[in-house]
Amino acid sequence: MSYFLLAILSALLFGAATPTSKTLLKSLGSFQLAGLLYLGAALAVAPQAIRKLKSNRGRKLDGKNLMRLSGAVLFGGILGPVLLLIGLKWASASSVSMWLNMEMVATAVLGRLIFKDYLGKFGWVGIAGVVAASILLGAGEKTAGVSAGLLVVAACICWGIDNHLTALIDGITPAQSTFWKGVVAGTVNLLIGITLQPFAAPMINVTMALIVGAVCYGISITLYITAAQQLGATRSQTIYASAPFFGVLLSVAFLGERLSPIQLLSVMLLVVSITAIFKDRHEHEHVHLIMAHEHLHEHGDLHHGHPHSAEVGESAHSHWHDHQETRHSHPHWPDLHHRHEH
Repeated sequence: MSYFLLAILSALLFGAATPTSKTLLKSLGSFQLAGLLYLGAALAVAPQAIRKLKSNRGRKLDGKNLMRLSGAVLFGGILGPVLLLIGLKWASASSVSMWLNMEMVATAVLGRLIFKDYLGKFGWVGIAGVVAASILLGAGEKTAGVSAGLLVVAACICWGIDNHLTALIDGITPAQSTFWKGVVAGTVNLLIGITLQPFAAPMINVTMALIVGAVCYGISITLYITAAQQLGATRSQTIYASAPFFGVLLSVAFLGERLSPIQLLSVMLLVVSITAIFKDRHEHEHVHLIMAHEHLHEHGDLHHGHPHSAEVGESAHSHWHDHQETRHSHPHWPDLHHRHEH
């Protein structure tokens, strides 16, 4: 399975959310739309999440993973979307799409300082390029753009925290993580939205918001979590940084927004920066301690050699399994098995 392709597909789906959300904000408040988007996400993954919940009956999520899930819901499902949607009211959808690359910066910095997500010299060069591109883009929007940009940056910091917490959850499937985030965040945001202003959106707009949430949030988030657990949050977010490119193109195609020279220059700088981050890999001797967990995995790597029945074969699958202590050296990213000191 190519986890890089899953991350790119996730980015494509999420990139489509920005121009469609811009249109839906004409009839829905920021909190109301955020709530409907996340409830739509929950609906999209509900069948798979409930089926897995029934098969795991009797096994509870441990305290550490419960805290990670709760934090991911708060920062990624409630605070992040609301800050983004408020910022979207003050600036063009295409520029907001580009500012979303600051999520990659927040993810990288938080990963290095807190979550043991290693980043080398090429990685930091790429991060600096993303910052420069975002500042350049904000200057093109003038005063209103600066205010909107600060809100989007705050949203990106929230999502950076969410990215790392979500990538470390190993007791439930990506679909279950997405389901709980969608149910809790969707309900809270929708209730706040109805309290702040009357809910007067036409049913067609409500239905459209749920559909956008199902596709651009539900499927996208599930694919992203699957990739992040294998590649690490920072690398996955690097791939996810292509989402704004799709958002810009869709904003131009469907909203009639013009692509300015500053946006084109920012895109070029972002492409160079993302390329630099892709070149950032490392290899050294490291130790894997004894552990037991559940996550999607295959048996063609150096870490999953446990026996299986013939039906499972070499395809990707998820179940509870053990790891013995191992010391070895190989190229790696900070996935679920490689969160060590450097």
